[in-house]
Amino acid sequence: MPRMMDKRKIRNVGMTAHIDAGKTTVTERILYFAGKTHRLGEVHDGEAKMDWMAQERERGITITSAATTAYWKDHRVNIIDTPGHVDFTAEVERSLRVLDGTIALFCAVGGVQPQSETVWRQAEKYRVPRIAFINKMDRVGADFEGVVASIKEELGANAVPVVLPIGAEDTFEGIIDLVDMKAVYFDETDKGVEIREEEIPEKLLEKARAAEEVMIERISEQDDRLMEKFLEGDTPGRDECVAAMRKATIAGDIIPVLCGAAFKNKGVRRLMDAIIDYLPSPLDLPPAIGTLREDNAEIVRKPKDDCPLAALAFKIQADRHMGKLTYIRVYSGVLKSGETVYNSNRDKRQRIGRLFEMHAADREAIDELRAGDVGAVVGLSDTRTGDTICSEKHPVILESIEFPTPVIGMAVTPESRVDRDNLSKALMRLAEEDPTFTVATNQETGDVVISGMGELHLEIIVDRLKREFNVNTAVGTPQVAYRETVVSSIEHDEKLVKQTGGHGQYAHVKIRVSPGEPGSGFQFEDKVIGGRIPREYIPAVERGIIDAMAEGPYAGFPMVDVSVTLFDGSSHDVDSSEMAFRTCASRGFKNACRKAGLELLEPIMSVEVTANEDCTGAITGSLCSKRGRIIDMETRGKTSITRARVPLAEMFGYSSELRNATSGRGEFTMHFERYEAVPFSIAEEIVEARREKKK
Repeated sequence: MPRMMDKRKIRNVGMTAHIDAGKTTVTERILYFAGKTHRLGEVHDGEAKMDWMAQERERGITITSAATTAYWKDHRVNIIDTPGHVDFTAEVERSLRVLDGTIALFCAVGGVQPQSETVWRQAEKYRVPRIAFINKMDRVGADFEGVVASIKEELGANAVPVVLPIGAEDTFEGIIDLVDMKAVYFDETDKGVEIREEEIPEKLLEKARAAEEVMIERISEQDDRLMEKFLEGDTPGRDECVAAMRKATIAGDIIPVLCGAAFKNKGVRRLMDAIIDYLPSPLDLPPAIGTLREDNAEIVRKPKDDCPLAALAFKIQADRHMGKLTYIRVYSGVLKSGETVYNSNRDKRQRIGRLFEMHAADREAIDELRAGDVGAVVGLSDTRTGDTICSEKHPVILESIEFPTPVIGMAVTPESRVDRDNLSKALMRLAEEDPTFTVATNQETGDVVISGMGELHLEIIVDRLKREFNVNTAVGTPQVAYRETVVSSIEHDEKLVKQTGGHGQYAHVKIRVSPGEPGSGFQFEDKVIGGRIPREYIPAVERGIIDAMAEGPYAGFPMVDVSVTLFDGSSHDVDSSEMAFRTCASRGFKNACRKAGLELLEPIMSVEVTANEDCTGAITGSLCSKRGRIIDMETRGKTSITRARVPLAEMFGYSSELRNATSGRGEFTMHFERYEAVPFSIAEEIVEARREKKK
């Protein structure tokens, strides 16, 4: 299939869902039916093509997003399979930033689970059109209508089924296509590969007609011409229905819902048709909007090959053979192998080495990437995630990608001298790959501290250090990423006066320090009037405060959610300098914080525990003993779902505890919710332990 094709026949889509909803299995089936692979790779066997990392195959989960390309009905479908585990949410974030549409998978038994909701909100943030696929209809407890209802209620989505299941659990044998009004059956003898279309059975006809009417009514609400037909009692044709559904899906007004059992190959081909029918091409979405570095002026880049180049680097991957692979989405223009491009974020010219179309870990060399294409580049050594690649003659900076802050840290120590020499290089490459993974050195102890989104995240990092970079390390116990903040407002007057024989140092600032709104970070406001502090020294005051916030005066943890107003001060014609004001502001801020009062903040996690109903008492008791607050409890059949908010510090080792309490049948998920104050008695213990460690 040629790469240069009508852009109306290109789809850039992603697979998003809660862990274990079947994203990778669905992707494997799409590749099989599209003829990209000739053998079905199963996740549980460790043979899924899209789970190419050793860690993924061993654990049976997706850790890193993998890109591939398949062709279906003369369309090119670029697919990104994303992780479902919350520790790797950055992979979902950066994928959704560059995708045109996404398939939101839901388990027919679990319904809307915590990470389902998280990735849904991420898709909403980037205004990505979605279709829903309810998977595992063959599982005990499968409930198609219940999941559709929960999508509507819990996600606030206008979910409209375009198929109905024929049967459920072990009697799930096919689907009713409401657009064609046909029954589609899957032949069990060849694992569902062969399908046959028949008339809808008499016993299901009334239900199908009612569902068809609801579908037509919903799409008619988005199309005046169809509404007129609907009110007159006319049934619109297939092409009219598909066109109206497509328009409403792209606008985000409707979520078409399909179903199937991907493991048994059921419903996947109708999903592939839906990708083509309802999800947008690059031409169906608004053009990319960027800015200029100099004046922040808005620039439009249309998805055309003859427009100036504009592309976004959304993923960096360390490759032992290629060095560094940079995944690129081209929004306009053509990116060619061997040409020189401009990184507008870093003001650097770079030369494109080789270009690839990716298929998980495999790659196919190509000569160019055109508007709407997704591919990988070798040669962009100075490019980072979120950078814009463009023409130097027509510079533009596209909207970057925001990532969550790490909430857990761990000290790593090299086991030998050779490991010590290689450790920093390996960590630097991994941090370049993953924006939610950071590396820092503890100044008091000299420890190298790695930070990430959870225990599994750091466990994978340590495993990769050993396997990919041959670095053996000893690891410390996980450490919570505590923060500090002030508890009241205070005004403070700080003066720095030093005479050293020649020029002295003089700075004088009056600041007001106040607690900010949760999640507001740091806010600085200059209200100096009359030139009491010269304008050139104001940035130095702000930098001094930022310096002080890096290590709070309570326990040495970074400070957050603080508002500072500089409202007065004075300077000296000879002895004042930027350094003097920076030093004075840093010292004054710390003194002000001590006067205002400080408190320790800790990350609070949203936890969902699923287990047998008879284990509910043990689970709630355990969570409450961990300073947890039970938010909600729900029963589905014989399964109990408990939702709570629990401090991260109390959740280490919970997987083993839950396994013992539920005889191995319980499971839990958690994700970061917000920072809250640590109870005073516990805060004092943490501070004392930190002081002892410094000694």
